[in-house]
Amino acid sequence: MADGRYLSRMKSDIRTLCAAFQRTSAAHPDAVALRTPDDSVSLTWGEYAARVRKVAAGLAGLGVGRGDTVALMLTNRPEFHVVDTGALHTGATPFSIYNTLATDQIAYLFSNAGNKVVITEKQFLDKLVLANTAGQVEHFICVDDPGSDADGVMTLAELEASGDPDFDFDAAWQAVEPSDVLTLIYTSGTTGPPKGVELTHANLLAEMDALHGYFPLSHEDKLVSYLPDAHIANRWGAHYNNMRYGIQITTVADPKQLVATLPLVRPTFFGAVPAVWYKVKAGIEAALAAEPDEKKRKIANWAIATGTKVAWLKSDRKPVPLALKVQHRLAEKLVLGKLRERMGLDQVRVAATGASAIAPDALAFMLALGVPVLEVWGMSETSAVVTMNPPDGIRIGTVGKVVPGGSEISLAEDGELLVRGPLVMKGYRNDPVRTAEAIDSDGWMHTGDIATIDGDGYVKIVDRKKELIINAAGKNMSPQNIEGAVKVACPLVMSVVAVGDDRPFVTALLTLDPDACAAYAAKVGLPDASPAVLAEDETVKALIQGGIDQANEKLARVEQIKKFAILPSTWEPGGDELTPTMKLKRRPIAEKYAPEIDALYA
Repeated sequence: MADGRYLSRMKSDIRTLCAAFQRTSAAHPDAVALRTPDDSVSLTWGEYAARVRKVAAGLAGLGVGRGDTVALMLTNRPEFHVVDTGALHTGATPFSIYNTLATDQIAYLFSNAGNKVVITEKQFLDKLVLANTAGQVEHFICVDDPGSDADGVMTLAELEASGDPDFDFDAAWQAVEPSDVLTLIYTSGTTGPPKGVELTHANLLAEMDALHGYFPLSHEDKLVSYLPDAHIANRWGAHYNNMRYGIQITTVADPKQLVATLPLVRPTFFGAVPAVWYKVKAGIEAALAAEPDEKKRKIANWAIATGTKVAWLKSDRKPVPLALKVQHRLAEKLVLGKLRERMGLDQVRVAATGASAIAPDALAFMLALGVPVLEVWGMSETSAVVTMNPPDGIRIGTVGKVVPGGSEISLAEDGELLVRGPLVMKGYRNDPVRTAEAIDSDGWMHTGDIATIDGDGYVKIVDRKKELIINAAGKNMSPQNIEGAVKVACPLVMSVVAVGDDRPFVTALLTLDPDACAAYAAKVGLPDASPAVLAEDETVKALIQGGIDQANEKLARVEQIKKFAILPSTWEPGGDELTPTMKLKRRPIAEKYAPEIDALYA
């Protein structure tokens, strides 16, 4: 619940994201606000603002007003920002739907949100129409050409041209209050129906205020937007930061094109989930291993090792010896700076990793390269980020300290992390029971994460309260810790799930990374690079075993993986095994792969 004391402290001109957008667009009308990598679509702030006005009037003509909801199912493209911001200026609450959701899941979201309008693309139109089982959706709008057979579907151009002439645009957005719901973020729903997290304008403005001291942003900053806008990380990191600070957004519709896009954009602010950082690390290591010049290869490995030593010393708050400082400066000049430039991360002032824990060795690797990656922690219910490593005080293995701005953290008797203050959601939409279960009478949000807090205020997340492995001997273990160690040691691996609840030892199910498989097959001359084929390859099995052995060296004896199975399938976000944000669906995995798991203990 938003803190009333915070609302009274907010500047009158930025009480809402609508006010923030109006100020930004007026200040920089000729600067580019939104673009695609090839500039086939490029909008200045003046053009963006003009289209927002048209979209708002068009939606008002369809009956959309303050308190209504508008559903969006779009890939990462400039039009998302235009329609979402346009809906906000009517006083409505726009929300995004993961593109991977099934029809019945979408139908549930429609029933919970109560939206009468959906804005989408042709590729999703049939699925959305089928999901409209109750007939509540009255208007479907396509941002691209829906085709001649799409009867009754409005194009975005038609929406912008059909505005209500009596709509008072300025009066509408100025009527929006800080306590109004800005968006709905639907949780993954792995243990029941998805919950619609209601986040207010005040929540997200509090978030941005709290983080501004860590990395002040302006219209001179650049960001690549590639994550789903149904996730709070992208709405906060890209969309809302763009509206408030004018940061330039380059949209990437296909996340697989991210690595190729980074050198074209050279972002100054970059956020990623651990899986992306693992791919970057594996890609660099593979490139170095393939370097034919032994001298160059040795120098590069020495440089990274030197950077890693410095990163760990700084993390442990130990002085860096003068000789190592000199070596580090040489490593930076010869190798590290060039690697960052090659990746397109040479202009990054600050980077973040979150959504799940990153393996300490992977984080140390990125810091060694000179990419200032700050591990953060938060959740949809807390407006994104609650704790963050300060740029000048990174401690590897922690998620940092509580961000300033009035939020508090505490630990319950069982170690569960609690959060209170202006970042905590308004509640779950139309669900007072689960809202009361999450937020107690004293305003504490019960996060479900088990954590520790050290004497300096640094937080370490142990694991999800409901996901801890308790083996047959009663030993508690963190599966994320085990899985992270494997991902760092096994570049061929995409997904890892550690198993061991009520079992005598830990085992693991693994899936292979199709991109890494293709690179490996090309290197060794295999004709078939499919994960299904490589999962049966004895050399690949030996490589994975070597990685498991390396990971086990980082783990306590009770945590070590004794047996593993490489599955022939790949797991896609939004499928049976992974949520749209690539979190493991542990219970469904345990049920689906029960025979494979039982075989590991036979």
